[in-house]
Parts: sequence; C-alpha cells; structure tokens
Amino acid sequence: MTKILDVGCGANKTEGAIGLDNNPRTAADVIHDLGDIPYPFADNEFDLVVSNHVVEHVPDVMAFITELHRITRHGGKIKLLTPHYTNPDWANDPTHRNHINSFTFNTFLADRQVFDFYTQVRLRLVDRHTSLLGLWKAVGIQYLVNLDRKLPSMRFLRKFWEHYLSNVCRGKELRFEFEVIKDVPNDQIVDKDA
Repeated sequence: MTKILDVGCGANKTEGAIGLDNNPRTAADVIHDLGDIPYPFADNEFDLVVSNHVVEHVPDVMAFITELHRITRHGGKIKLLTPHYTNPDWANDPTHRNHINSFTFNTFLADRQVFDFYTQVRLRLVDRHTSLLGLWKAVGIQYLVNLDRKLPSMRFLRKFWEHYLSNVCRGKELRFEFEVIKDVPNDQIVDKDA
C-alpha cells in the first residue's frame, strides 16, 4: 500500500494521504509549522509526497525540499504544484514569499546543477508542466513551452520563454514530479511493485 503525505494540505487533502499543515482549521492530521524543520516523520517514511501551492509560502525553499527528500523513500515521488512567478494573481496573496519558475529546482538535479555545493539532495525530474494564462494557451504558446516533455531536444523553447517571453506571455502554474534518489545499499532497496 502506498503511503502518501500531503504537505500543506489545507482543506483539500489528497485522498488516502496523511495531511500536514500548520493551521488547525484545515483537514490536517498532523499540525506542524512547515518552517520548523524537521517534520515529525521518520526518514524514508513515504512513497509519495504531494504539496500543492505551498513551496511559494515556506521561509526556506532549500530546507523544505531537503526535508521532503528526507522523509521520502529512495525511488519515491515528490509532486509539487505552484504558481509561476509571472502569474498576475501571485501578488494577491501577501503570504507568498518565493518566486518559482521552470528551473528553480535544477539545483537538486544532478545533470542540471549550476552550483553542486548547495546541497547533497538528489532528485530526478520525471515531469514538468507549465500552464499559461488563457490567451497564451489558446494561441499555442503553452504547447510550445511544454514540448520538451515529449521531445527533450526542444528544451530550448522552455528556456526561451522563461528568459524572453514570460513577462508578456505570462505563466499560471507549474507542476513538477520528481523521483527521490538516495544512496541505498542494494540489499535495502524494496521493490514496491513486487
């Protein structure tokens, strides 16, 4: 059975998940300040960690991702949903702290790190999807930005949009899925599908 944690679950906790939130008026099973590390869970406890519209609120993105990595088993998944920093609604919420774009989490990806001394946390990008505001979706810009999902050689289109077009052709949301990579001896790897 898959063990799921919904970090910052709010009122819309993922079905079958343990909910973690700092607000007792939510659907959380565990009340904990997300800025207070460590979270009250064991290493490698979860198969899947989801966090929707949370990473833009936390006080320390590096600590947050490091903690999600700690509590997720080797080969487990971390799924994040967050507004793109150019989303016009981003400024409507005064609790937003962090601007996120398509490449914010590259420092955790071994093949994409700019500064490999920032962290020892390793993730593998499974999927990344960017939604754009309605007009830009309708005229096909969203399709082009996400073309690297099917054709990795088209990654330059995402980069071109982020660098030159995103302040005009504004983003809406980013959805990331990562696989957790840990140094685990072969005899300790458990095949969850077996």
